[in-house]
Amino acid sequence: MSSEKIRRYGDELYDALVTRTPVAPLTDRDPTLTIEDAYRSQRHMVERRVLAGETIIGKKIGATSKPVQERLGVHQPDFGQLTSGMAHREGDAIDLSGLIQPFVEAELAFVLKEDLNGPGITAMDVIRATDYVVPCFEIVDSRIDDWKIKIQDTVADNASCGVFVLGNTRGDPRKLDITLAGMVLEKNGDVCATGAGAAVQGGPANAVAWLANTLGALGIPFKAGEVILSGSQSALIPVADGDEFVCTIGGLGSCRMTVMRKEAVWQAH
Repeated sequence: MSSEKIRRYGDELYDALVTRTPVAPLTDRDPTLTIEDAYRSQRHMVERRVLAGETIIGKKIGATSKPVQERLGVHQPDFGQLTSGMAHREGDAIDLSGLIQPFVEAELAFVLKEDLNGPGITAMDVIRATDYVVPCFEIVDSRIDDWKIKIQDTVADNASCGVFVLGNTRGDPRKLDITLAGMVLEKNGDVCATGAGAAVQGGPANAVAWLANTLGALGIPFKAGEVILSGSQSALIPVADGDEFVCTIGGLGSCRMTVMRKEAVWQAH
């Protein structure tokens, strides 16, 4: 595929992000679009964000669990870049106004203390290189109209990254069983999803190793200090103004999040 078309798709998706106006599926318009082409478009979209003042602070794995794959109609993992404009801490007011068609998922985030350069990375290498893990939320979003995506669409759209929220409770993965630990996701006080680390490619550290090796083969290392989202342990949950979510991971702790559109936040003050 021509470089001009690659850039045009990346520009379309960046403009959709900024204007909050979704675009028609790329694969409907161009059935010849390959996954490799889509990653090149993703790179251009992320470069636009960096040029606008954001920095790359980590990576994410998408579509790792069966519930998410079935919901999205994709059947292999993908990856995206995390930028400073996506990052939130527990306790921040999460504004939905900048998103188009969001869903919530709960997962485990790794914060690295050492670089990881694949290929050849194992799950144990990931554990050794991790400073700490935290429960977290990712609010995924799609710049593709009505989430009508194939794997190429979500890849080009930076793995449907929206924003993410890191919990305040830090854990040492050398002292936690992050594979067997259960996860409970509550929405407005009701349990809406459960899962376990094993649902994510046999364990979150396995998923992070897969990503380190996949990116390493492309010449992209993990850097110390980066945040790595290891993939959803829950189904995708719809989100609306005023919703309150709690994600609890056994042996680690909880992350709480409240979402509200900016207009509603202003009215509350």
